[in-house]
Amino acid sequence: MIRKFGIAIAAVTTLVLTASVGLAATTFNSSAAPNGTHVQTGTPGCTVDGLTVTCASYELAGVGNANAQADLSATYSATVDCTNKGGKLVPVKSSVQPASSSTGELEPKNGRLAVPALVGPPAPSTQDFLNAATCPNGNWTKSLAGSPTLESWTYTLTFAGFNAPYITITP
Repeated sequence: MIRKFGIAIAAVTTLVLTASVGLAATTFNSSAAPNGTHVQTGTPGCTVDGLTVTCASYELAGVGNANAQADLSATYSATVDCTNKGGKLVPVKSSVQPASSSTGELEPKNGRLAVPALVGPPAPSTQDFLNAATCPNGNWTKSLAGSPTLESWTYTLTFAGFNAPYITITP
């Protein structure tokens, strides 16, 4: 009996830990939208697959004639090594690169606002990381050590005329 209970606890713990890896926090700020704004269809949410953040499409109702814009920003990092002419590797330099994408201005129709899916922003290229890194001497050779990582990201939907986002999604 104790063994079965222990196995059940272990299974539930594994499920909870596995499920929490992909979860994101979605916050609605009703004071940052026209009165009556609500999600009509779909679910605002984002998923991460490697370096790619994908945010789902959805529709808001009760927005009147208020335009809005959805933005997705991300920060990526990579480690750049510097090697001198003698072949000696010097202390590692880390580089952080911001990137962003946007839906542009979204216009409502009949009090509803269709918000398309938003993918990206793309991770900076190897060359972007190398260009951003600074070696102690300009004659040293830069090289990317390992792969870039997605450090953080934020999705927001902001209505025109409001100072804060109505929807904010973060990891």
